[in-house]
Amino acid sequence: MGGLGQTGAMALDLHAVCFDAIDPQLVGRFWAGVLGWEPTDDLLDAGGAVALAPSDGTGFRLRFAPTLEAKSLQNRIHFDLTSATPEEQDETVARALGLGASHIDIGQGADADHVVLADPEGNEFCVIEAGNTFLAGCGFIGAVNCDGTREVGYFWSQALGWPLVWDQDEETAIQSPQGGSKVTWSGPPLMPRPSKSRQHFDLTPAPGSDQQTEVGRLSSLGAKWIDIGQGEVSWVVMADPDGNEFCVLAPRG
Repeated sequence: MGGLGQTGAMALDLHAVCFDAIDPQLVGRFWAGVLGWEPTDDLLDAGGAVALAPSDGTGFRLRFAPTLEAKSLQNRIHFDLTSATPEEQDETVARALGLGASHIDIGQGADADHVVLADPEGNEFCVIEAGNTFLAGCGFIGAVNCDGTREVGYFWSQALGWPLVWDQDEETAIQSPQGGSKVTWSGPPLMPRPSKSRQHFDLTPAPGSDQQTEVGRLSSLGAKWIDIGQGEVSWVVMADPDGNEFCVLAPRG
């Protein structure tokens, strides 16, 4: 493994964080309202999927794809939304509740400074208290908080070319050299993993690279090709060393 701050070639971009949804329109409207993002035309979003484009400099989209399977386990990915002031935290919570969110208990305790909510289909997210130094300057989506091992944090650092900005007590975090949201992994114990994750990352080759080259590089880092019934598609479905699915899209244009 490399040390703190080391990266691999910066040849992949995090294009989108994707959610399975029974009602993509409903969940998409919720997150558009919470974040202030707008729906976007996207060639991938056929078959009822909804995509949101960032309006605040966040480096990735959100995409909600239709599924027939209802959520049954706690998600292995959730967002940490930041607050500049206590009043802003209250405003975010009130806005989310007004759009259909609900308070949930995932063991955070009555004395927690952050507020844990779920969107209309039960996807967990946290509204973080003002003054949180770890997420300072990271934007409204301060972190894409993932359940995962230290090893998978190193994998994603190399895969995206994002340096490690935290590596302690089996917890890791990476962040784009351009700043923005951190992606974090909480370390063991890990939550139960469903047969197919309801959330995944979509990646695109950066300028100067291509899908085949990047799939080969990811394989050398420990990713594996997997079949989740995707059939004949233009993207490649892989799993990271923890078994989490992700997709490598073909370049556009």
